Amino acid sequence: MEEILEILSELHPDVDFENEEGLVDRRIIDSLDIVTLVSEIDDRLDVTIPAEEIIPENFNSAKALSELVRRLDEE
Repeated sequence: MEEILEILSELHPDVDFENEEGLVDRRIIDSLDIVTLVSEIDDRLDVTIPAEEIIPENFNSAKALSELVRRLDEE
């Protein structure tokens, strides 16, 4: 999860990503941020996020995103 928090913090250093649970719902991150996240996760963690997994529920919090990456990495 630390790497996910680092990537998120590089996008928006002013957001408390450890506690925020409405990143998409509250429009803290937008579609361009999500594209960047998907790319950075692929580059840094070697985990490809398929298009069908790019849904708000998977990007609303660092925890949800971390769980997505963990699940995809296990497949």
